Amino acid sequence: MSWLDEIRWDKDGLLPVIAQESRTADVLMFAWMNREALQRTADIGQAVYWSRSRGRLWHKGEESGHWQKVIDMRLDCDNDVLLLEVEQLGRPAGDPSIACHTGRHSCFFQRYEAGAWHAVLPVLEDPERIYK
Repeated sequence: MSWLDEIRWDKDGLLPVIAQESRTADVLMFAWMNREALQRTADIGQAVYWSRSRGRLWHKGEESGHWQKVIDMRLDCDNDVLLLEVEQLGRPAGDPSIACHTGRHSCFFQRYEAGAWHAVLPVLEDPERIYK
């Protein structure tokens, strides 16, 4: 049995993945992987996801240059959620990293306050400049 066979893939052959920054422990993003994406991630040591909107593998940073070096991969107790501990790359040393396509550090930048969602993380780089 392959290590990939131990995973409980959903009905579409996908696995939910949480990417957490190793340096700060910030949750950066949520994404999906299929078997090929997870195998490729393990092979190259960088995050490769399955993009449902693109309908193809998506090597994180392929357009933006904001790569995710995989430090550790952890499967949950039910074998149906993956936690990636990553080093978010692509910015000068000391600058906050960018994981979100909105140009923010984390995709989880909206906080619920007083009946509405409010952006609480700044845009670090204009998305128009990040994506070609």
